Amino acid sequence: MEIKLYFGRVDEAVSIMRETAEWGEKRQLRVWPKEWLTKEELLTEDVGTEDFCVAVSEGKALGAFILQKQDREYWPDAPMGEAVYLHKLCVRREFAHQNMARRIVEAIACRCREEGIPYIRLDTALDEKKVRKIYLKMGFKIVDIIDYENGRSMALYEYEAGDLGMKL
Repeated sequence: MEIKLYFGRVDEAVSIMRETAEWGEKRQLRVWPKEWLTKEELLTEDVGTEDFCVAVSEGKALGAFILQKQDREYWPDAPMGEAVYLHKLCVRREFAHQNMARRIVEAIACRCREEGIPYIRLDTALDEKKVRKIYLKMGFKIVDIIDYENGRSMALYEYEAGDLGMKL
């Protein structure tokens, strides 16, 4: 299955993110609040409309994400071009349990290799055990943990995009 990445599809990407959040909310999973998932909330100094992406195969939207060129909040000292920063990766429910997140990340890694970008980075709450398991299984490594005064912690993950074979 070939996956193509279509950037700049803000409305479609946000719609898929909201669909995923609603599904998680119905199952009482900790997901992003829907009020965070609007174009106005997601566009920032580091996130432009060109960073919203929809992953497509055989004409069907499989999932969506934001892929930033920099992330000054969690990676403030990282040089531009050293990595891309993956946020809000969502897989549509009809494609769940098919290793689709892994396939989408591999499509991102292919793009990174073409552009000479060595790393894909992301962040999640450290206590997100299911998410942590998914990313570690793909080959991401936790490279730092940020502890906050409120007792919460964020895990910073990194994947070497030159690593051609992701773990299944």
